[in-house]
Amino acid sequence: MKKYIRNFLFLTTMTTAAVYGINKMINHSTAKKNLLKTDKGKFYNWRYGNIFYTKQGKGKPVLLVHDLNPAASSFEWDKIIKHLSKKYTVYAIDLLGCGRSDKPNMTYSNFLYVQLITDFIKYIIGEKADVVSTGESSSFSLMACNMNPECFQKIIVINPSNLAKLNKTPNKRKNALKFLIDSPIIGTTIYNLIFTTRNIYKTFYNNYYYKKHMVPTKLINSYHEAAHIGHSNGKYLLSSIKANYTNINIVHALKKIDNSIYLIESKGKPCSEKIINSYISYNSSIEASYVDESIYLPQLEVPEKLLDILNLYLDPVK
Repeated sequence: MKKYIRNFLFLTTMTTAAVYGINKMINHSTAKKNLLKTDKGKFYNWRYGNIFYTKQGKGKPVLLVHDLNPAASSFEWDKIIKHLSKKYTVYAIDLLGCGRSDKPNMTYSNFLYVQLITDFIKYIIGEKADVVSTGESSSFSLMACNMNPECFQKIIVINPSNLAKLNKTPNKRKNALKFLIDSPIIGTTIYNLIFTTRNIYKTFYNNYYYKKHMVPTKLINSYHEAAHIGHSNGKYLLSSIKANYTNINIVHALKKIDNSIYLIESKGKPCSEKIINSYISYNSSIEASYVDESIYLPQLEVPEKLLDILNLYLDPVK
């Protein structure tokens, strides 16, 4: 019996060591590509970690907030920043837990990102700003505007979250999943299996791109690198998302906000019209537009079409 126990412990130790080694190798090989450079940006020393951001152009300030995803970063805006910076001062940040920003071991909540956006406007931009956000980050900008309207001019949201999805809250089962993903070796392994280049490509192919054959390799590699910068500590954000800690009911905020709100939906996105109508039902002053030939990230797939709408909404005379 002792021999079996000894062999079992030996195999368990060797397996754990092998998995740990594979995880380290993934992080090392990803970092070597260095696609997401930091030399053209700065870091905001925020209370919960350093936040990477870039600043380009002159004119009224516009803050770009990428989708909430451990593989996302301000790279999402690369195809439109140069054009917007001809008329505006454009700030683009990597949210805490994403890209080149710090990825601390903590629970990431909706209010955490509300604080981040508000503090960034107050202490880095230093004046009222227009905010453009994508998808799962839409609730952050709307809640921040509701709580601190003096910091915001216009809110523009690209493919906002489904209101019903935002109502989902943490529970025991979700917290158990969070605990598993947060765990040192097993959680890191799960995270690395989720964010392989193959799986990231499948996400773009199935959910993000209208022209599926046009997904660039550099784009996939950049998202893969963003997911693994910081020793795969993006898993802490992933666990918080999976456990619904980044959700919040924004209906009350939608009803109260007096600032101008503009929604941009991709025509190829499922239930796009239903989602738009649900937002407008709570605030009839919301304006909405649609982008052709895109599903989720028009700023990457059809940047010219998105820019036409953004310039219309960002125009000071609006």
